[in-house]
Amino acid sequence: MTRRVNGCSGLLLCGGCGLTSCPHDLSLPLSKFTWTRGPMSLLQPAIQLQHTTEPLPSVQEELQFWMDKAVAWGQADSPDTQRDTSLHLRRLSSYLQELLSHINTVRSTTETMKRLPLLGQLLGRLCWNPHVTADDTSRGLLFQCLWGLYSEEPSDAVERKANQWIRRVLCQLSTEEDDAAAEKLMKRMGVPPKEYHLKVLTKMVAVLQENIGKSCSSLGNINQRCSCDSILATSEVCVPLVSCPEAAPLIGALLQRPATCVRAALSEDFLEALSSAFSRKVLSLEDQAVVSLWIHSLSSLEEAVLSLLESVLSSKGSTPQRMVQQVSQSLLPKACAQHCSIFLVVNDIFRSTLKQSEGNNSVKSLIQTFTSCFLREVALLQPQKCVSLKAFFPQSPQSVLVPLLTLPSEMPPEAWSHHLNWLSSSLQRLTEEEEEGEGRSSTRGHQRVFEAWFLLVQCAHWVQVSVQLLGTNRLEDRGPLLWLLTFYHHPTNRGHHRDLQLVQAGEAWLHLHALFSAPPHPAPADCQQLLVALLSPGPQRPALCPSLVFSLLLNFAVFSHQPLSCSTQVLHTVVRRSGLVEEAACALRSLELRLSAGSCSSSDATRVHLRIEALQNTLTHMQAAWSPAESQTHTHTL
Repeated sequence: MTRRVNGCSGLLLCGGCGLTSCPHDLSLPLSKFTWTRGPMSLLQPAIQLQHTTEPLPSVQEELQFWMDKAVAWGQADSPDTQRDTSLHLRRLSSYLQELLSHINTVRSTTETMKRLPLLGQLLGRLCWNPHVTADDTSRGLLFQCLWGLYSEEPSDAVERKANQWIRRVLCQLSTEEDDAAAEKLMKRMGVPPKEYHLKVLTKMVAVLQENIGKSCSSLGNINQRCSCDSILATSEVCVPLVSCPEAAPLIGALLQRPATCVRAALSEDFLEALSSAFSRKVLSLEDQAVVSLWIHSLSSLEEAVLSLLESVLSSKGSTPQRMVQQVSQSLLPKACAQHCSIFLVVNDIFRSTLKQSEGNNSVKSLIQTFTSCFLREVALLQPQKCVSLKAFFPQSPQSVLVPLLTLPSEMPPEAWSHHLNWLSSSLQRLTEEEEEGEGRSSTRGHQRVFEAWFLLVQCAHWVQVSVQLLGTNRLEDRGPLLWLLTFYHHPTNRGHHRDLQLVQAGEAWLHLHALFSAPPHPAPADCQQLLVALLSPGPQRPALCPSLVFSLLLNFAVFSHQPLSCSTQVLHTVVRRSGLVEEAACALRSLELRLSAGSCSSSDATRVHLRIEALQNTLTHMQAAWSPAESQTHTHTL
């Protein structure tokens, strides 16, 4: 007959009460039962007593007495039988404790069964007696005795048959049971079947959780089984229970148990089941348990990162604020800050995604947002738990690593220009050295340039600061800042593509400078037209990257001291003629998010945010009025 564990699928159970022939055996072939999990090991009992190779006299002598009692209790369910069971429960518990001690001092199940041939039948009959299993102490001891007999690697037919039977009995102890005696007991206790079995499952989880918390015993007596064997066994048991809320404490304890012994491994089936249940959102785990799952299961970690990528990149019109929220809620930045190994995996996935997407702006924004959240989590760690940042970025150019990872808020604004000039010259020198030596080691050189660019994408806060400085009408030192901005948008220089883009970026800056330096009315029409022309591909030159142009335009519009009406007019004209309203809106949202994080002086903050709000209103009205036909006409390939 089929059993189900409190709504959890995955177990088909049968009856059976002994390792040898028994009148209660259902006599069904093993093919009738479904059990596809790997071998389980042994659960260490709560109490370790003296070590011996022979059964204690009291254990051997009383075995037949308790066997007779178990047979008598199982043949009739009368008031006298129930009374006799109740009277003997305390003595039975004492005997089971002695039995448990003996089981765990013998090295194999075969040897135990040879010394105590009736042991299997006794345990089976007691497990099938609801009046015995209703007692917390007796049920817990029975449970541990069964695990003590389980062989992680069965060596003969006796141990293989014992393992099959023990699986069925343990499942019966925590599942719904059609047995008439059990139903009668529940009725007399006034407990509904569902509540009864939930309590049984909860007790089973509590016993297992207590056992896995014990320290490793492999350094003790060589004849004693290691308590760490219970870890693999317990994880096997939890496979069909991963979606049961009652098993969550046990699952969390398994995941977070320190790996102090090579025998304390978790079952692969268990980890796969957890990963599947967690991705389907049918498993609820505490934050630290989730982090531990990622440490144990590489596939689970990879799935979490890919899920974040998909959720962020597939959402249309996602704002930078929403992206920060999604990244933070994924728990990945916190896990990366706590465990360098997790960060290296996540970073490698981002690296591959960036290569495949060929610098997609949404991917770059996600990587920058993730790195920002990660650095924030690192700053929250206690000093003794911090790992050197160099360990997190082993492939990055070490000469620029710390300067790029330094946040703008960690130095005074007047130092930004000097810092950016140094960064730009360092990156420019690195790329020129590698590009000049392409003939000698092309692949290695390209990889070094890519790693430098990847680090700049992660630390794009400095790119944003450089655009802000370019938008303050400063004529001096714009060369290094323009190079840094161009390198961010065009990391390769095949066919001198980056050199051409750098020239065009300089032209765009000059046009913008003329627009925002001219008298308020009217804005120079020729400058606006030339700016729009730079956004359109020509016969002998590619179009300038729209995000580069709009980042410059918006920073000029926000930080200039021209009347707000002039700034909105310029933005409106350029966006309308280019048709890139979405690109402009995205660039403005990113600028707002950065400034709200404290990249603007407090004295200028109110004026800047009022200008941002006005520019946002302009773009919002344009988006609402933008017809599908116009959108189709002005489509640009980014």
